[in-house]
Amino acid sequence: GLPAALPALPLELTVLYNSLLFTMGASDSAIEGEAEGIHQGLLRVLEACGACGQGLSTEELWHKVLQEVTVEELQAPLHRLGALQAAWWLAASRLGSTAGLFRLLSNAEDPGRARCSEGANELLSLLKAWRVPAEEASLPLVQSAEDLKEVLCTTAAFLQGLQELEAGNFPTALSLLQEAAGGFCSKRVLAQIYTCLGCCAQRMGKPQTALQHLKRALQVDFQCLPALSHAAAVYHELGETAAELQALALLYEALGKNPPAAVSSSPYFLIRTELLVHTPILASLLRHRHPSEVKYLLAQRCLQDGRVADAVEHYLDFLALLQEGLEQQVPLGGGSALPRIPEVFLEAASALEQAGRHEDAITVCEEVISRTTDLIPRMLRVEERLEQAECPSPGVGLAGGLLSQKKESLCCLAWRAAGYLHQGWAWAKLGESKEAVTQFSRCLGDLLRVQLYGSGVEPAGSLLPEVEVLQKIRLLSLIGRGAQFLELGKHKEALLDFQHGLQISPGDPAAASYLVQALWKLNRKPEAAAHWQKFSQSTPGEEGQRRPFPLYLASCLKQAMFPHSEPLARSIQDYLGTTSQDPSS
Repeated sequence: GLPAALPALPLELTVLYNSLLFTMGASDSAIEGEAEGIHQGLLRVLEACGACGQGLSTEELWHKVLQEVTVEELQAPLHRLGALQAAWWLAASRLGSTAGLFRLLSNAEDPGRARCSEGANELLSLLKAWRVPAEEASLPLVQSAEDLKEVLCTTAAFLQGLQELEAGNFPTALSLLQEAAGGFCSKRVLAQIYTCLGCCAQRMGKPQTALQHLKRALQVDFQCLPALSHAAAVYHELGETAAELQALALLYEALGKNPPAAVSSSPYFLIRTELLVHTPILASLLRHRHPSEVKYLLAQRCLQDGRVADAVEHYLDFLALLQEGLEQQVPLGGGSALPRIPEVFLEAASALEQAGRHEDAITVCEEVISRTTDLIPRMLRVEERLEQAECPSPGVGLAGGLLSQKKESLCCLAWRAAGYLHQGWAWAKLGESKEAVTQFSRCLGDLLRVQLYGSGVEPAGSLLPEVEVLQKIRLLSLIGRGAQFLELGKHKEALLDFQHGLQISPGDPAAASYLVQALWKLNRKPEAAAHWQKFSQSTPGEEGQRRPFPLYLASCLKQAMFPHSEPLARSIQDYLGTTSQDPSS
């Protein structure tokens, strides 16, 4: 409450500097809000000098104080307070305000020294050019201005590197992050910077360089688990499955342990880089995966790589986590690596089938079927083309909600139909053809609930993804049921299924081969030979242009492949050879 007096102001500003340092440093979390103490301190400086600053913003106050206050004894305390203000502004990502402040500080010292060289980063140039005021022995500081300057330089480089990384300016981001890595920070922050360097290099298409940075991050701080997660992603990109699985296994093991005490900075400072850098992109890059996500990735990668036994083990572990209430622990879908729960069950069933555990696969699929039954309407009418589904219309909010609801219903229908499809193939592998036919028929019956309207045959890529999946399930089920009809000697029924399959997917090699076999078994050998010649000469369809199908269909796709191609081809070639020698046959 005392009036401001010039002789006491250096001490007053130094006390303010120290108290704000304690306030900022003691929070041990991100700095938020405006530094009201600095604002009041600047007003008292103007008051002591006979000027008024009421109604001015903090930036305007700094401009007025540094332009009008020339008292020599106040320059050092004001510069230290300016560095503290810069920390506040950097924490709020106000880089322009920070640069403007240091431009004023540099001009106050030497008007000709504030310009930075062409091509250099202005904020970093201004920070480096700032002359730290000398400390007075009579006024001790809890953190020297020199140390604060080093923290500001590292923070400015780190923040700007992250901004450039988010904007896609990767070479500039790389340069700024490298600048930050050479700065003054704790091991924890240094590991984070190397992790960001690794992500930047990966986005630049330099996976080996990315791995070097990520390994360096782990060498600096072995608790920087996001670096291990990103390394697994790089190995996946490189196709190095063994290394990827090893990284994921290490990550899962590390996440299951109680983390030791955090790596501390040495020496300890109240204002640290980790308090000033807390942008959304950094939080995204350093997101810690939930152990369940890593367990799922292990299962998924093993299944994709054909490591069926390992995949089964990981999927069963993951399903056990689900029983423990995983849904409440981590959000499924969205930013998580986890797909929807029914898809995980179906992937587990696919792994179990490939491992020969058909009864277990049937049980897992029954869980999906029972859980989705009440979620599927009796009839579902949907657009089959993307253009129709995405076309804006009056009342777009309501229309969008209905479209989302229909897509959800389509997903539930696809999951239940896929459950029946898996069960059909599993019963077929167990030699139970009649039960297999029943399950395939249930699958096809489910799919009759959907009424598609559009323009008929659609080009690849124009169908709704959900519709494409449903069509593939229908095709696989027709092939599966037809194959079981052949096993049961019902060749005419089999022929109808294969013909229907080719209507859904013209030129499908499995359906075409089974069609030829059915005609052959019906002793319609001229037709069989004609179809075989037609299909053997045709080019593959548009399958390669379509979106990849869900992983849970992988085992069904394998099982639907025609297993007797060579014997059938030899029989038809022998037949064609015979007919060419004996035209009357």
